[in-house]
Amino acid sequence: MAQLGQRVNDGPPAPDPDLPNPPRTLLERIALAGIALVVAVVFGAIGVAALAGGEVFLGVMGGIGALMTLWAAASNLRRG
Repeated sequence: MAQLGQRVNDGPPAPDPDLPNPPRTLLERIALAGIALVVAVVFGAIGVAALAGGEVFLGVMGGIGALMTLWAAASNLRRG
C-alpha cells in the first residue's frame, strides 16, 4: 500500500504546470464553435418562447445566454 504522498503506480510523469498548453488546431476550434452555435440557438429559442409566453425575465436571460455563448464561440475562434 502506498504511503501518503507516494505514487501508487509507475505511470507517465505529470506534465509540468509551468509549460504553456499548445494552441488548439483550426479543426478543433471550428468544432467547438459549432457546438457553441447549437447551444446559442437553443438559448435563443428558449428566450423567444419565454417572451412569447409572457415570461419577460426568463426571455431576457435566454437572450443573454445566447449572446454570451456566441461571444465565447467567437473568442475561441479568434484566440485558439
